[in-house]
Amino acid sequence: MARFTLALLAGAALAAGTLAVAQDMMAPEVARDARQGHMKAFGEALRTLGGMAQGQVAYDAAAAREAADALLANAASPDWAVMWPQGSAQGEIADSAALPAVWENMADFQAKHQALVDAATAMQAAAGTDLASLQAALGPVGASCAGCHQVYRAPQG
Repeated sequence: MARFTLALLAGAALAAGTLAVAQDMMAPEVARDARQGHMKAFGEALRTLGGMAQGQVAYDAAAAREAADALLANAASPDWAVMWPQGSAQGEIADSAALPAVWENMADFQAKHQALVDAATAMQAAAGTDLASLQAALGPVGASCAGCHQVYRAPQG
């Protein structure tokens, strides 16, 4: 609950500073670190929402709302575009899971990102209302994540 707020604020402050440098320098390593930070924040929010949706933890409207807010804040970040500079793909810099296909098909990549923003927006509207609404909104969020990762992220493992 409060940890999401603190994590979101800390992540936002770190990302803002990091992304300011990335905008100025377009340093691929800085951009990679920023997007990995966003992905970790997505994961934290989704663990909370998914745990509630699956009945692993009790539904808590305030915690669900906070997690959904964090999810949307990361998805809709105005800094998203600077996190994908040329030269930051897997094989171009260390520890990047972004496949070159991101830059080869930027229009589709951006469309998939918009699908995430749309799904996160719907999740934000649903998460704090009731468990059934949260459960219904979670599928499209997961589908948008998977739709992008299947095409644009190297398999992890």
